[in-house]
Amino acid sequence: MKKIEIFDPAMCCPTGLCGTNINPELMRIAVVIETLKRQGITVIRHNLRDEPQIYVSNQTINDYLQKYGAEALPITLVDGEVTISKTYPTTRQMSEWTGINLDFMSTK
Repeated sequence: MKKIEIFDPAMCCPTGLCGTNINPELMRIAVVIETLKRQGITVIRHNLRDEPQIYVSNQTINDYLQKYGAEALPITLVDGEVTISKTYPTTRQMSEWTGINLDFMSTK
């Protein structure tokens, strides 16, 4: 099983799903992650506001941020390698990485 970690920019809460103007992309990734969790898949999500130290202590993330800046967030690591930055993984990518069919959720 692949290890997936998502390093979010600083957000008001762990999912970013707060306030009156909810970003549909944040809603989509939250639903995908919750669906995967129900299937026993672990996807770790970090929020820069709540866990700044992990952005420093994770050498891959630290190096990437040093090179590309905070504009690179969100960053997704799959098995410790930067796979995607500046956007969240698509539902299809999450399905491919985990082996869980998520096609019923969206075409993205």
